[in-house]
Amino acid sequence: MMRTTRLHKNTRAFSLAAALLCALTSGQVLAQAKAPAATAAPAAKAGGGFLPPASANAKVVDSIHVVVNDEVITKNEVVNRVAQIAQNLKARGAQLPDQATLERQVVESMIVERAQLQLAKEMGVRVDDRTLDATIARIAEGQKMSLQDLRNQMEKEGLTYGQFREDIRNEIMLQRLREHEVDSKIQISEAEVDTYLAASKAAAAEKVEMELAQILVRVPENASPEQIAARRARAEEVMRQLRTGADFAKTAATYSDAPDALKGGDIGWRDPDRLPPVFAGELRKIQPGQVTQIIKTNVGFHILKMSNKRSLAESNDKAVVQQTRARHILLKPTPTMTEGEVKRKLLELKEKMANNAGTFEDLARLHSQDGSASKGGDLGWLEPGDTVPEFESAMNNLKPGEISDVIQSPFGFHLIQVVERKSQDVTQQKERNVARNVIRERKMQEAMEDWLRQVRDRAYVEFREEQ
Repeated sequence: MMRTTRLHKNTRAFSLAAALLCALTSGQVLAQAKAPAATAAPAAKAGGGFLPPASANAKVVDSIHVVVNDEVITKNEVVNRVAQIAQNLKARGAQLPDQATLERQVVESMIVERAQLQLAKEMGVRVDDRTLDATIARIAEGQKMSLQDLRNQMEKEGLTYGQFREDIRNEIMLQRLREHEVDSKIQISEAEVDTYLAASKAAAAEKVEMELAQILVRVPENASPEQIAARRARAEEVMRQLRTGADFAKTAATYSDAPDALKGGDIGWRDPDRLPPVFAGELRKIQPGQVTQIIKTNVGFHILKMSNKRSLAESNDKAVVQQTRARHILLKPTPTMTEGEVKRKLLELKEKMANNAGTFEDLARLHSQDGSASKGGDLGWLEPGDTVPEFESAMNNLKPGEISDVIQSPFGFHLIQVVERKSQDVTQQKERNVARNVIRERKMQEAMEDWLRQVRDRAYVEFREEQ
């Protein structure tokens, strides 16, 4: 709530289809993985740690398919995931690769997913049930369903509600991990923003979005010249097949090492300005239905397909927002102070102000439990979206000088006072924010692919023979 936290909303919109696809396909895949030589190692278990030797008379109901660090992926897990991915591909109208290739791709996606989840747990990333329930409620709301309707839909599609919850929990964990490991490390300078804005205005080109798909032939980290040559040859073979009429989605599902391989390589509608410049340059040379030449990056060899293209209207409207300068007093329940006592204390403070027994600023300095206390509770100028919904709604209903009733938010209980309001032209600020986001997206794709490659290359992976 204080200026440092700005009462930011920690929410993320999920659509049911997107959430499921992310949960089922997150992680980078490696089309041509080969099992390393068998090594003497104790049997691992799916939850981590190791199992004692099985009794010779024990009945085998499942088998270990692959060991990832100190956990295993079982054959049944692979079979279930293959069935789910095949169903997704069929629903998209994509041609399926042969069963062995599809299974190999699925296994590799599961390896990278498992390695990421292990890393997340090592780093202490957790998703509590309250956060999970709130996320699932937003998924249901986005699909205009009740929670029971959502549950029924999951079971109708062959996915138990319990497994659906764990898939969403894992996807939230992976998102938090990637934000920490990739997003937070991307730096954007003001000079980069200036350069982008100058180039954008100079080009004054028609703004378009392109519907894209990709195939990535990954090059291992620290690859030898021989490995690079072999991977280039593989990319050239993929290109040869595409030029002779091969279906792009099936080819992507068969050969691509990208996280979206099991979605037929589809990456959706993208603004080319938000892609790495080397991609944008090649895409501007082709028309819908065509593919680019092979594009080399530090991650590997890419082939992009433009499925469609559409124009975007560019707005020259000014961006004017209403800003509110507000103060607040925040009190939080503690083991020695119940919620009821907190509310009564805030009502006592409000009565003191009404009786001129203290100003809002003085009482905030004495009692408020956040960083704004030293400034008399002053939060500065706030814009729409800067605060959590409960706080913003109460603040918006106040006239300058008015003090709210006791308001509850995820941070505690508040008294809010609006000091003044004004309309502010933020057009230039908005342009710079847009530019910053475009530059971030350009850097994100390659950074994410590089990080996923490192996660995969550093994992201990042992494929087990069929039992």
